[in-house]
Amino acid sequence: QVKFVQSGGGSAQPGGSLTLSCAVSGSIESIVAMGWYRQAPGKATELVAAITSIRTETYADSVKGRFFISRGSAENTVNLQMNKLKPEDTAIYYCYIRPQYGSQIVDWLKGAQVTVSS
Repeated sequence: QVKFVQSGGGSAQPGGSLTLSCAVSGSIESIVAMGWYRQAPGKATELVAAITSIRTETYADSVKGRFFISRGSAENTVNLQMNKLKPEDTAIYYCYIRPQYGSQIVDWLKGAQVTVSS
């Protein structure tokens, strides 16, 4: 069984910054990639950012140059630095992993709310 522990998020004004962190533990042999999806009301789920085990980073076009993903110093942890936030970044952010074997696992039960408003 896989356990996710997310922290961070919250509220910020446009132009502000927030950080998300996610730590994953449990029955995982090897994680190929980690990252976040987000879901805003009335919008499709979007892959925000991902980072592979060899530190290859992927970003949605909507966040390129503003969001930065990194692996944490602890094993199976990942951080998302969100800068220059916009109201359209308002969403629930869900941590996910892609194991070496099997399908990706998304922590749909516990997302982190990010709200950007003035």
